[in-house]
Amino acid sequence: MTVDSTAESVNPLATAVSWLFVPASRPDRFAKAAASGADAVIIDLEDAVAAGDKATARDHLRDAWPRDADVPVAVRVNGPRTAEFADDLAVCRALSPAAVVLPKTESAAQVREAAEASGTGVLPLIETARGLVSLDGITAEPASVRLLFGSIDLALDLGVSDDRALDTARADLVRWSAANGRPAPVDGVTTAVRDADAVTRAAARARAWGFGGKLCIHPAQLPHVRTAFAPTEDELNWARRVLAAGHDAATTVDGEMIDRPVVERARRILHQVEPAARHATS
Repeated sequence: MTVDSTAESVNPLATAVSWLFVPASRPDRFAKAAASGADAVIIDLEDAVAAGDKATARDHLRDAWPRDADVPVAVRVNGPRTAEFADDLAVCRALSPAAVVLPKTESAAQVREAAEASGTGVLPLIETARGLVSLDGITAEPASVRLLFGSIDLALDLGVSDDRALDTARADLVRWSAANGRPAPVDGVTTAVRDADAVTRAAARARAWGFGGKLCIHPAQLPHVRTAFAPTEDELNWARRVLAAGHDAATTVDGEMIDRPVVERARRILHQVEPAARHATS
């Protein structure tokens, strides 16, 4: 089975900004995560669950699945090369999550396999060098919903300790997402759970790089991510002035020449708070 999830208006995962992980070994937190204010929830069978607890975590997933959640709920399965992979996907097929998060995605074939086995779309998690060099095929695969960035594991795989060394990787995720008509990718986690400034800086930087959201590991991070990705009042006022000026003839706003790309950027900014502005005419 392949799932074409290119239409942002159809799939809420395409526009989700704040994403919250919750361990599959903590079923008492499933409903709380869904009610946390996150735009999307990822129940994690992989890193958040100890090796000996995988089967129990799958049982928890079956028994406590948040069927009444008002937000999309995805499941991060164990990787394609693990013994847990097939069992995880079988559980997903029975539960019909919004998508499967595929860790260490390294090929379009892996995406197809996960989609066919689970019966749902796939969120490829890019966290290895092999995944980076295969981005074109992974992103073009119809079952790929949206790219997620596994920055911590990628840093380990590349042997780098400075987050700035991952900037070219961030640019690659943004570039290939745009080239294949996918939504803007989702940035990786910030491990400083209680450091609001660190989360805000990381989210603002991700937005500037062209990302459309960020993964979170604690509910306390969610409001800071939402604020960082929301347009500022200055940006909204600028966008309104641009659209009000029209573009049938040469004109300027705030000393800036107004042409089609500038108008489109203004529409996109306003669309985040005024959906009708995305299709407004001048």
